[in-house]
Amino acid sequence: MPDYIEINGEKVARGEDKLINLSIARLPTYTSIDLPVRVIRGKEKGPVLLVSGGLHGDEINGIEIIRRMLSKNLLKPIQGSVIAVPLMNVYGFIQNVRGVPDGKDINRSFPGSKGGSLANLVAYKIMNEIIPKIDYGIDFHTGGASRSNYPQIRCAFDVSDNIELAKAFSPPVILHSKLIEKSFRKAAHKKGKQILVFETGESLRIDEAGINEAINGTLRLMKYLKMIDQSPEPQESEIYEKSIWVRARIAGLFHPKIKLGDPVSKRQLIGRITDPYGNETVKIVSTHDGRVIGLNYNPVVHKGDAILHIANRT
Repeated sequence: MPDYIEINGEKVARGEDKLINLSIARLPTYTSIDLPVRVIRGKEKGPVLLVSGGLHGDEINGIEIIRRMLSKNLLKPIQGSVIAVPLMNVYGFIQNVRGVPDGKDINRSFPGSKGGSLANLVAYKIMNEIIPKIDYGIDFHTGGASRSNYPQIRCAFDVSDNIELAKAFSPPVILHSKLIEKSFRKAAHKKGKQILVFETGESLRIDEAGINEAINGTLRLMKYLKMIDQSPEPQESEIYEKSIWVRARIAGLFHPKIKLGDPVSKRQLIGRITDPYGNETVKIVSTHDGRVIGLNYNPVVHKGDAILHIANRT
């Protein structure tokens, strides 16, 4: 760990706690948009951990997870440093949307470019100002489009140490998730940085249980990295190498017969789709044994819509 961490030309020494504003661009009204970055450093040497949220602007849970940890002074390490970015996509947050004003997804725009689209510009700032300073990261996300996620860590099992870091976090579910081109996680991996993705809840909704899981898991990971001395006790995580989305066979109204997080068995009735007029009902059965880690809460579905996400081992 260096004596100083420098971001945007500002140096943070060991033992310091500093807020740095990264200038991104401005709105048509000349209002500047900055990316607030909190750097909290212990006095002793140790790893640098990034905690980030709000890469998708409508995913509020990640923002709230980091806000609570900051407000309760939980991210102050004894050894090492924490870089906290509660809200990476300020534009999307302002407009309650996933992407930026031009509609692009920042999480499909990495490593970005200095002269590209707004999404590319945000990605470029993150990759060049923050990623070179870290060793590990946790990126907090939620489900989207009325789909809620059960608390889970997603990581690439074929990347060295990923599964051990995920086990140290100790979420209810650990799911293998391959690295996706142009994603934040893959761009960081190419730089030798390991990023775990934590998912819980749905967009524009606060998920209290999932937030508490995330806070406890972050503290467990910090203890595993020897950044702090105490953390909540670990829990047994269920580890899944695969997952499958169950899709609507017809359009209509979806009536689930299970809850998020429930175990399911192959051929179990998990829901029905009805037409609005009382003439038709189609049963939905599980195609695998596993656990429900994603559920569509929008009752109006079209043929082919993803309605249920099942983690499975076969």
